[in-house]
Amino acid sequence: MARARRLVLKVGSSVLAGDPRSFGRIARDVAAARVSGRAALIVSSGAIALGLQAVGCARRPTSIPLLQAAAAAGQPLLMRRWERAFARHRIAVAQVLLTHADFADRRRYLNARRALEALLGRGVVPVLNENDTVAVDEIRFGDNDQLAAMTTGLIGADLLVLLSDVAGLEDSSGGRVSVVTDIDREALPLVRRPRKPGLGSGGMASKLDAARRATLLGVPVIIARGLGPSALSSVLAGGDEGTLFLPPRRPVRSRKHWIGFTLRPRGILAVDEGAAAALRSGKSLLPSGVMEASGEFEAGDAVTIRSPSGADVARGLTAYGLTEVLRIKGLHSREIARALGYESGAEIIHHDDMVLL
Repeated sequence: MARARRLVLKVGSSVLAGDPRSFGRIARDVAAARVSGRAALIVSSGAIALGLQAVGCARRPTSIPLLQAAAAAGQPLLMRRWERAFARHRIAVAQVLLTHADFADRRRYLNARRALEALLGRGVVPVLNENDTVAVDEIRFGDNDQLAAMTTGLIGADLLVLLSDVAGLEDSSGGRVSVVTDIDREALPLVRRPRKPGLGSGGMASKLDAARRATLLGVPVIIARGLGPSALSSVLAGGDEGTLFLPPRRPVRSRKHWIGFTLRPRGILAVDEGAAAALRSGKSLLPSGVMEASGEFEAGDAVTIRSPSGADVARGLTAYGLTEVLRIKGLHSREIARALGYESGAEIIHHDDMVLL
């Protein structure tokens, strides 16, 4: 970790609200990292928490419009705190608000990358946040963990640090798990049980999803406690802090990662066991293996492929829209042209346009 040169640092609301001094400590540690040639980008939660009082709410409301209003009122307050914290080190900050759509649209994705590269190149610390005022789903589900993971790929970072109010992933006896090499086998079972108050199983599940996204790109991830005078500095120095998630030996190629973890699926293709097994062995999805299709998708959209057990097997770009798939499902590939009057390929999803989950 001490060798990482470009990092994405996600700071949760619990860290910033739990101790107002966290802004200054994080700014100090980021400034120290810059001296050794490192560049950092911050994904900061906290806008809604800071904006509640401004909109007259004593506690977090359930109303989406009120949450949007709190986000709008709190965002300038959040940036003001980051600006003051970094000003002590003569470092400028820049506000960047993004939504999932900015990553799904290739042109906007590249525009965002160029802007962030320009900021980092000028020594400015970008402070990113989900654009909660317009991104309703992100308010409901707390997608800043996912934003941090996607930003890791966007700027080519070599380390993702998720700071929260817990010391990392806990094992069955409540002890800290130091290293995870396989998220599905080692980590997921630990968050499917009731957890003690704090971050909670839902919050940790979101962080594990973010860790999976980033590690599949070949980037290590650390989930650590962000409260305390030296939490981040110890992480950046390579200390035994939090839980380290190691990437697989063979990372997913960037295009397939974009298909599987950035694009939002527009539909579901239910397949039989034979097709699911074929996909796992690297084959394409043929019409004969599709049992049912649902959603609202056109040719070129991303869809999820689901096995009879209900498990998501893969995601991919479909060569046919929903109405077409419903007409050719269960047929042999040679029957596509007869059923539709044309053919866009023998496969519904080619293996080059698919990533296993």
